[in-house]
Amino acid sequence: MLGADQQLEIDIFSGLLVDYVRGRGAGIIVRGLRAAADFEYEFQLALMNRRLVPEIDTVFLMTDERNFYVSSSLVKEVAGLGGDVSGFVPATVRAALHSKLGRTD
Repeated sequence: MLGADQQLEIDIFSGLLVDYVRGRGAGIIVRGLRAAADFEYEFQLALMNRRLVPEIDTVFLMTDERNFYVSSSLVKEVAGLGGDVSGFVPATVRAALHSKLGRTD
């Protein structure tokens, strides 16, 4: 949770992530990992980014065990089959997903 003196900024960019990070004057990329399968791909990205811009580090954060098995594909499949996904996504996402699927519940 952000404190009163902290800000969250959302931005869109195109091109290499390391170029964007360097342009913002940052020195760290934070990536999330859900499962061991994510690690191999993310590790390759981190090493490539290090080769491109050695002064930028990558930090990996592990997911909470409650979200370990959750993926957007799985949530969409459950919702499409009539299941309750309210425990996996915020209410606004659930409503948008139901709207897209034509569900009224």
